[in-house]
Amino acid sequence: MSAGNGDAMATRNTGLARYGKYFAILLVAATLLVLVFVIRLLDAAPRTDDAYVYADTIDVVPEVSGRIAELAVRDNQAVRRGDLLLQIDPRPYEAALTRAKASLVALDRQIGLTRRTVDAQQYNAQSVRAAVERARAAATQATDTLHRTAPLLSGGYVSAQDVDVARTAQRATQAELAAAELQAQQAAAAVSGVDALVAQRAVVEAEIAIAALNLEFATVRAPFDGRVVSLKTSAGQFASALKPVFTLIDTRQWYVVANFRETELKGIAAGTPATVYLLSDSGRRFRGTVDSISYGVLPNEGGLALPGGLPHIERTLNWVHVAQRFPVKIRIEQPDPVLFRVGTSAVAVLHPARGDDAGRR
Repeated sequence: MSAGNGDAMATRNTGLARYGKYFAILLVAATLLVLVFVIRLLDAAPRTDDAYVYADTIDVVPEVSGRIAELAVRDNQAVRRGDLLLQIDPRPYEAALTRAKASLVALDRQIGLTRRTVDAQQYNAQSVRAAVERARAAATQATDTLHRTAPLLSGGYVSAQDVDVARTAQRATQAELAAAELQAQQAAAAVSGVDALVAQRAVVEAEIAIAALNLEFATVRAPFDGRVVSLKTSAGQFASALKPVFTLIDTRQWYVVANFRETELKGIAAGTPATVYLLSDSGRRFRGTVDSISYGVLPNEGGLALPGGLPHIERTLNWVHVAQRFPVKIRIEQPDPVLFRVGTSAVAVLHPARGDDAGRR
């Protein structure tokens, strides 16, 4: 190989090394630009795949105990508001209502009979009071007669026997007056009333209302549009009051609960637009808005005792200080009832800038 060829090869290698250096610098710069773009994009539209579908649920709990005579639904069935869910055997409650109504009829008859008795007692008391007035008039007349007759004895106008007769008559009428007054007191005391029975009637009416309400509670209907889940019983099973039979999902409104880092919550508020898709069908996008942002989660660090019930979200790294994540509840505008299931994995993207634009408009 000649010296000229060696110099040319060295020059070519030097040029390639220079171009390689420039390419590496350009590649690093491009990577930094892409990284800055991604960071700005994430700041403008926070995104998380730590999300799941959520809906409100209730436990279907009968308010009366009894054997399930009819179970009108099956597990995972969709129901409409007012649909029959289950029927508790109504016969004991129908009998209780019939008995309470019969008690009211018997009590009304007793009240009527008692009122007639009271009327008779009052008439008797009035008659006795009239007898007292007659006895008092007779006693007054006998006393006046004695007072007129006694002074005439000294003048010889009447005999001593006439005075004795007048005195005896006066004493007899006084005794009759005393007896009549005592009888009047007894007659007045014997007059009863219907107040106690009327008060008892109010009690029976309350018992009728309770029996009718229990009979109504024996029929359990859907309080809203929903879907039956966790049904693990059948007709014939004894259902106890205030113990759940199954769960009913409220399908009127669906949510996605997405856990965002606390550093991403700046500018996020209720009403912020969001885009959501489910892992079960990642090709479909659903629009939504932020309903609320959690104000408390249970931290992992010890030394701080918080009330139970707060969401517990584990941090992915324990040896560095990572940002805490808070649940953001997103209301879905037009959910697909086939795709949306409680607990389905989801991906959520927030658009705070769109919310600002909507607010300015």
